[in-house]
Amino acid sequence: MTNKAEYKLLSKLFFRLLPFQVLMIVINAVNGIVDSLYASNAIGTTAMTAIGLYGPLNHFLYAASIMFVGGSQILYGRYLTKDRKHINGIFTLTLVVSLALSLLTSIILILCVVTNATSVFTSTAEDLKMLNSYIIGQAIGIPALVVGQQLFAFLSLENQTKRTTVASISCFVTNAILNHLFVVILPMGTFGLGLSSSISTWIFLGVMAIYYIRGKSEWKFDLKSVRWRETLQMVLLGYPGALSRFVEMFRCLIVNFLVLKYVGSDGISAFAASNSLLAVIWAVPFGMVAVSRMLFSIFIGEQDRRSLVDVFKIVMTKGMLLMGAIVISLIVLAEPLTNLFYHDPTAPVYHMTVMGFRILPLCMPLAVLSLDYACYAQTMEKKAMSVILPIIDGMVGVVACSFVLIPLLILNGLYISNVLNGFICLAVIAIGAMITNKKFPVTLEDLMAIPKHFGAREEDRIDVSIRNMEEVSQVSARVGEFCLQHNIDRRRSTFAGLCLEEMAGNVVGHGFNLDNKSHSIDIRVTSKDDKIIMCIRDNCAEFNPEKRGEAMKTGEFGKNIGIKLVYSIAESVNYQNLLGLNVLTIQI
Repeated sequence: MTNKAEYKLLSKLFFRLLPFQVLMIVINAVNGIVDSLYASNAIGTTAMTAIGLYGPLNHFLYAASIMFVGGSQILYGRYLTKDRKHINGIFTLTLVVSLALSLLTSIILILCVVTNATSVFTSTAEDLKMLNSYIIGQAIGIPALVVGQQLFAFLSLENQTKRTTVASISCFVTNAILNHLFVVILPMGTFGLGLSSSISTWIFLGVMAIYYIRGKSEWKFDLKSVRWRETLQMVLLGYPGALSRFVEMFRCLIVNFLVLKYVGSDGISAFAASNSLLAVIWAVPFGMVAVSRMLFSIFIGEQDRRSLVDVFKIVMTKGMLLMGAIVISLIVLAEPLTNLFYHDPTAPVYHMTVMGFRILPLCMPLAVLSLDYACYAQTMEKKAMSVILPIIDGMVGVVACSFVLIPLLILNGLYISNVLNGFICLAVIAIGAMITNKKFPVTLEDLMAIPKHFGAREEDRIDVSIRNMEEVSQVSARVGEFCLQHNIDRRRSTFAGLCLEEMAGNVVGHGFNLDNKSHSIDIRVTSKDDKIIMCIRDNCAEFNPEKRGEAMKTGEFGKNIGIKLVYSIAESVNYQNLLGLNVLTIQI
């Protein structure tokens, strides 16, 4: 059963984090739109074809980035409650490995251009020339793109949303200015388009890197703390999340082949135009996945069964409502959006782009569910589902339908294939849950197929919320009774109540009055292996009791007596500021 106050706090946290995750993806997507607008209006349709042909390479780069982000975040969640000091090693490892891979990718792409190996993408001389120039320009910024994604993820975990916002906006503004300079004022063609993206990406990286260079971050770059053997573990944990993007590279190659065969280059241009603008909207589902991954990683590390379900419930309710409103708006605005790229309503490319805006958005609500479920399966290490679902979602579903529908319905066949793919993925999720549970999933927990041994049983935990000082003593008494019912001796039961009353009372007495915002304390108490573990979360200003408790070492009498008492009677006390929430874990 969901604790309403806890669910409300989690929902607020989810949608507080979402805009910043969306912003990073939106900036990249908007940069793509700016490139497309300059390509179609200042260079020509051939430049749009080059951008479309570069799509598979772009999918590969984002797949690599997501792999390291996902793997490092899952390890982060594991070490957060058990070995916080080792997070520096994870942070350093992901930066070093992602930098090495991105440099290698840049070198390979440049060699492919020099040796003309890129001719596998197109046999048309003009298209190939445009593509080669675009690749050279983009290759310069690949290391900044991949490493920047890693820094963004860790800054988000440290709640440095202002810095990530500044970095994202700086990237967009720089790209827009340089596109005009390199394409209009200095006619550098598609090389100018790629170069402007690269320079803006390096600025994006630089703004974030300053925070770490100045030593203000909680996590530090420290080669001595790296356990290099964890590279493989990080890849194995992260690759399911990247698998969908990776196989999309092959999907793009196959789809491009089918479109060129049955529709022609106008089909590629129309699909590239609609995709470049819809990439902005895709930032919302992908932003939800980024937030879910952070929360799933933390809650799995904490063995918090209920919060896992609540995160997915937020996505399925409020997330789906948000996507529904966006999809309706896109369908209504199909023609005005098309006019941004093409202006002749009689041209085939115009009509094909309009239909793209009317049909493609319909797959987004379905994708919200499949993407978040795949993220959950990856974080929970459901190995079969975390591999099968991304492969079907990223390639198999769309390609299988496209082979049948594109010859029959031309480009509309490709658009419809993307929608049908969503239904295929939902069927795979339901079948997977049915196989695991040996029954048809009825509840959300059934659908998630959370292992029975995961977390505390309902009867071995209580979840309560506190909104005022009166409730503090009531909850304290309830915790004492809970301990006695679980065969905890009276002495430790009393201590548990005292610890909770002191720490929760301190938050209500001081944290609630620092601003005019609404606050609550959410408390989870679990009994496991003859131990009582209390987790206290609040959304007040950051407060680390350990720093106050250090006064006990100075011998100053009369200061922080309550905190000293807690530290003296508890077996362990661990404070973390997670994504802007104070989280205090006390073990008695």
